Amino acid sequence: MNQQILFDLDDTLVYCNKYFHAILDRFADRMADWFGSAGIGKEEIAAKQTEIDIAGVQVLGFKSEHFPQSMIDTYRYFQSVTGRPSSPLEEEQLWKLGNSVYELEIEPYPLMEETLDSLASKGHELHLYTGGDAAIQLRKIESMRLERYFDNRIYIRQHKNTDALEQILAGGSFDRDHTWMIGNSVRTDVLPALHCGINAVYLKQEAEWAYNVIPIDAKPRGALLTLTELPQVPPAIHQYLEDSLMKESG
Repeated sequence: MNQQILFDLDDTLVYCNKYFHAILDRFADRMADWFGSAGIGKEEIAAKQTEIDIAGVQVLGFKSEHFPQSMIDTYRYFQSVTGRPSSPLEEEQLWKLGNSVYELEIEPYPLMEETLDSLASKGHELHLYTGGDAAIQLRKIESMRLERYFDNRIYIRQHKNTDALEQILAGGSFDRDHTWMIGNSVRTDVLPALHCGINAVYLKQEAEWAYNVIPIDAKPRGALLTLTELPQVPPAIHQYLEDSLMKESG
């Protein structure tokens, strides 16, 4: 019954998107001040930034400098559209604003420790698999003292996709029938898990980043559970295991 369980970090164990949303609101306000006289509104600004952001992530992965650069690229786009003169000072302000998201205090999701304690106490082997710059992700891990649960079973990748997950699974002693991926992103957590033939828990979050939301178009080999709160994970996995045992014995 003991399972190998990989957890995503951002917006699975600790908050992330809400900080980016807060910075993007400030960005849109500032841009509207600069370009509002040309009829450019906050919604149009936000839509263009999202478009540029997603296009860049697909190429560069989760490099930290990509986020502030997406703001500057959005700024330059509207300059070209409106003919407004460029300003190195304004670009510097946007660069600092974008990077400030990485300096904010780390906040765990409710009952994070209790959830991990529950799984560890039942003998499950916990792993942490996250995307991003190593220095930034390690700061979060150290801030939350997550080594208590994951020890050296921590994997940080700039590109978080099927190939990256397959390398982790192939390089470790994973039994795919008893391995789970827990995460909020369909794109980087759920679909790679299904393609690699392991169980998946889609931890669906409100106000999700558009990059993460795509159709689940792969058939699960094992479990595919959809939950909305982190503390639901242990009982959901255990119920699935009990139901599977009953089917096998029945």
